[in-house]
Amino acid sequence: MNKLELLRTFVRVSEMSSFTLAGESLGLPRSTVSEHVQALEALLGARLLQRTTRKVQATQDGLVLYERSKDLLSHMDEIEGLFRQDEASLVGRIRIDLPNILARRLVMPRLPEFMERHPLLELEISSTDRRVDLLAEGFDCVLRIGAQQDQSVVARHLCDLGMINCASPEYLRRHGMPQRLEDLAQHRLVHYVGVLGSRSEGFVYVDESQVQRVPMIGSVTVNSTDAYESACLGGFGLIQAPRMGMQKYLRRGELVEVLPQFNAPSLGVSLLYARQRHLPLRVRVFMVWLGEVIRSAV
Repeated sequence: MNKLELLRTFVRVSEMSSFTLAGESLGLPRSTVSEHVQALEALLGARLLQRTTRKVQATQDGLVLYERSKDLLSHMDEIEGLFRQDEASLVGRIRIDLPNILARRLVMPRLPEFMERHPLLELEISSTDRRVDLLAEGFDCVLRIGAQQDQSVVARHLCDLGMINCASPEYLRRHGMPQRLEDLAQHRLVHYVGVLGSRSEGFVYVDESQVQRVPMIGSVTVNSTDAYESACLGGFGLIQAPRMGMQKYLRRGELVEVLPQFNAPSLGVSLLYARQRHLPLRVRVFMVWLGEVIRSAV
């Protein structure tokens, strides 16, 4: 049995914590996935996965093999394409994570042009506002908005997103147009938090290069950009969001800019990837394309 295929199957099961899901992504029956893992365990003389009724989890030996296997498989994919002069012949899988707003507005609409150039590539795309763990969850690269705290990965700054304060016409009809910071005491803010239960920063603005915050009341707290926009469109209060994502609502008159002299600081957009000597060519090519897409839209 092909040892590389056994490793590919094991890596996919480790990433998805499921024989069934791994089989679906590889186009294999669950029974074949199980046979591959059993054969690999017999070959190595080690138990690699702990199976329970609810999920599959790597053992300590399995975690070590998973990290080594990812690098090995990446290098093998790159070796396969080492002597190909045509980038259209790039093969392999790229696993990426994108913030919802950038995936929906920028990346997904232009993705067909990338796939047309590289038809043999396979993309796995996660789109979420949750801060995924690039290394633990097996991503090749992650696009992230906001400050970067993770020192274990490389963060390549792509651009900055200017911010805007918005409210719906219906909300402003009911509560009036705020003209000064003091007016915010009579207004509501749609609160955005990364984790429900945590505290919102309130209304944030820059004053003489210093970031200031104004606590505000609000009846709605969300943890996704889609819900954030929808709450504002529904008249629940003010939001502070990247101008890029609000342009279409402003053009249609569905949202109105407020307090333009008190915008929040710009948000940096960064591309994160693992610290390793050699990134597979397919990943490097995708990251170059992704950077061009993001920068061209800002």
